[in-house]
Amino acid sequence: MGKKKIAKKTGEEILKESESVSTAVSEKASQSVKHKVENGCIYIQASYNNTIITVTDEKGNVITWISAGSLGFSGPKKATPFAASRVAEAIAEKIKRSGPFNVRIFIRGIGRGRDSAVKSLIAKDFNILSVKDVTPIPHNGPKPPKVRRV
Repeated sequence: MGKKKIAKKTGEEILKESESVSTAVSEKASQSVKHKVENGCIYIQASYNNTIITVTDEKGNVITWISAGSLGFSGPKKATPFAASRVAEAIAEKIKRSGPFNVRIFIRGIGRGRDSAVKSLIAKDFNILSVKDVTPIPHNGPKPPKVRRV
């Protein structure tokens, strides 16, 4: 095969590489928090099958989201209050550094995880401005079927 050549670096080259690595690490650390958001909205969608929490800024741009299924809960365990509280804790950890810190909470759905998700968010260090239920409710519904003639 032949002899392998070993390249030796001088002290100056080693210093240049360490400086470039340290600047790359500091740039990456600054990129992890893109921008701080002071005000935002947290949407909790609690269905019979899953619990999904989405965090947005004031304009409605999604910052992050998480669901019970993405945390590893499967099947009917996704719709439990325990899973909803774990989802709320995970989303609080995810947005701890970047914000939002002043939040409005919007709850949609009739699942069992509604209350436990809100309670978990209240326990974290958020300044909650309002809690609103935005579950769609039919006012009149569809036309009933015709009377059966025998």
